[in-house]
Amino acid sequence: MYKERKRYYIYILASQKNGTLYIGVTNNLFKRVQQHKDKENKSFTKKYDINKLVYYEEYGEIGMAIQREKNLKKWKRDWKIKLIEEDNPNWKDLYNDFFE
Repeated sequence: MYKERKRYYIYILASQKNGTLYIGVTNNLFKRVQQHKDKENKSFTKKYDINKLVYYEEYGEIGMAIQREKNLKKWKRDWKIKLIEEDNPNWKDLYNDFFE
């Protein structure tokens, strides 16, 4: 019997290019980003209007995703910006790619 592999994501949201950043982890990237866009919770992301998905990575194990999230949160801001700009130099909202 084939069992679908679970996927976990670390993601970075931004308020705008070079704006305020937020790093999170989830097992449903589409749904989680939509929650940020809908401002469902009274949170940091709602307060600073952080809702553009500018970077994400996929993992097969939750432990690896959580460790990566913790590590990224310790990074200097300029390192995070460099990471984003390596794959997404224009800070495009990658959430829109789900609909293409």
